Amino acid sequence: MAPLMMRVAPYAILRKLLPLPGQDLDWALCCEAIEALRVLDTTPQDPVHHAEGDVGTHTRWVIACLREDATFQQALPDRQWVMFMAVLLHDIAKPATTVVDEATGRIRQPGHSARGAVDARVLLWLSGCPWELREAICRLIAVHQQPFFVWHSHRGTPPEYVVRKLSWELCWAELLAVARADMRGRICQDQASHLDDLLLLEELVREEGAWDRPRSFADAHTALQYFRGTRLYPDEPLHPQPGSRVTVMCGLPASGKNHWVAKHRPDLPVVSFDDAREVLGLAHGDNEGKVVHQVWDQARALLRAQAPFVWNATHLSHSMRDKTLDLLYAYHAQVDIVHLEQPLPELLRRNQRRDTTLTNAALLRMLHRWEAPLPTEAHQVMYEGGVTLPSAG
Repeated sequence: MAPLMMRVAPYAILRKLLPLPGQDLDWALCCEAIEALRVLDTTPQDPVHHAEGDVGTHTRWVIACLREDATFQQALPDRQWVMFMAVLLHDIAKPATTVVDEATGRIRQPGHSARGAVDARVLLWLSGCPWELREAICRLIAVHQQPFFVWHSHRGTPPEYVVRKLSWELCWAELLAVARADMRGRICQDQASHLDDLLLLEELVREEGAWDRPRSFADAHTALQYFRGTRLYPDEPLHPQPGSRVTVMCGLPASGKNHWVAKHRPDLPVVSFDDAREVLGLAHGDNEGKVVHQVWDQARALLRAQAPFVWNATHLSHSMRDKTLDLLYAYHAQVDIVHLEQPLPELLRRNQRRDTTLTNAALLRMLHRWEAPLPTEAHQVMYEGGVTLPSAG
C-alpha cells in the first residue's frame, strides 16, 4: 500500500508522539499512529552509508541524536515538534524508492527526499495538522540531504546561493539540527567530514544573517530574480520592467479556486484550462494538447498587452507551476500565487456535486503530485483555507 493512502492518527495524537524530556521514544505508538512507519524496519539501506542497518533503526537513532541537539533543546514546543516530525518522516519514502543493483548489490533510494515531502504532506493534511507546521515539516524533509553537499555541488551552485534561497523557505537553524542528527544517527566512514562541513555551513549561514530568518534583500522583486538565477547583489534593488500583474491560483480540484477568483478578482480576465475545455467541447483528459494551446495563446495575448489577469489551474507540482511561471516572467509579469486547500472529505463532496468529468478516484491520484508553493516562487505567495479537521483528545 502506498504511504499516501495509509492510515494516520489525528493531529492531537501526533503531537503526543514526541516524548517528554527524560522519556523514551515509543516506536510502537509511532507506528500505530502513522501506519507507513511500520515497513521501515524491513527496508534495507546501503551499508556504505548506513552500516547501522535498516531505515527504522536509522530513524530511531536520528531521533535520539536530535533530542540531544542544543538547537532542539532550546526551541519552543511547536518548533521542537516540527523538527521531531521532520526526522520521524524524513525517510518515509525509502520503502517505495528502494532500488537494488543486481550486479553489485548496492542499494539506492533515489528521490526519497522529494517523494517523502509529498507523502508527509498528505499524511499530515489527513491528520488535520495546521498548514504552517505541516509545511515547515515538509520543507525540511524535501531538502534534508542538501546540507551535506553544499560545499560539493555537482552543478557548481555557489554555497551562498543555497543559503540565501533556503532561508526564505525554512529555518536554517532547524535544518542544520535535522542534518546533524541525520549524520550522527548512522554509521559511515565519512561521518566526521560531513559533520565538519556542517560546522562550516553554520558559519556561512550566520555570516549571511540567515540563521533564524530570511536573508535580507533590497525588495521582493530583487529576491525573486536572484532566486531565479539573475546575477545581482542582494542589497541593491533591481528595478522591474513593466508587465502584467498576474494572480496564479494553486490547489487541488474543488478547493474553492473559482469562488476565490469571483470574490477577490471579479473584474479580471481568467485564463483557465476548464474554461478552455468547455469552449472546445472536450472532457477532462481529452486532447490536452489542444487545451494547453488555447490557454497559452490567451495568456500570451494578455501578457503582450500588459493586462492584469488570473491564471486559474491546479498548479499542483513545482514542475507544473514552473511552466506557467517561466512564461509569465519572460514577459516581466509581477506574480501573486494563491494556494487554497480544504479537508479531503470536503474536496470529495464538492467534486461529486460539480459538473465535471474529473472523478474522485482521479482526484485522489493527484495527491502524488501535491507540492505546495514556496515563498521563492513568486513576488507574493498567499496560503488560504488551511482548515484543520477536528481532532481527538
